[in-house]
Amino acid sequence: MSMDIVIREIECKDYESVAAIWRDVLGILTATDENVIGTYEKMKNDNRYCTFVADINGAVVGFATIVETLAIDHPNGYIKMNGLAVLPAFQRCGIGTMLMGHVEKLAEERNASVIGLASGFQRTGAHRFYEHLGYQKLSFWFRKNVE
Repeated sequence: MSMDIVIREIECKDYESVAAIWRDVLGILTATDENVIGTYEKMKNDNRYCTFVADINGAVVGFATIVETLAIDHPNGYIKMNGLAVLPAFQRCGIGTMLMGHVEKLAEERNASVIGLASGFQRTGAHRFYEHLGYQKLSFWFRKNVE
């Protein structure tokens, strides 16, 4: 089956589809339509944030969302991947690789020195995918809720 896959920047009309992918693929149950819409509305006027969607005939089947940030050990900045997901029916079709290619191109355009990401322990398939693309597993990521 031939698919016409277009990778493009997110638009307002994509927010609810992306919210569903956050919930259904990544298991982020706090990604309600309202939360996702509110967050993307805040991000859309800040060029440090970027979200690419994979579109097949007008249907969003995946996304990659990033933020560009600074750090002492990366004075040119680095790209932090905040999320990458593809609907299960479209996995292993090259869509994740296409999305990551757009992220890597953006990193090059912005002269960022590194792309970093966190991935849940249970997402072993995702870990193999990232390693296949040349990403190295270097650390654990820790967090603490302060609310």
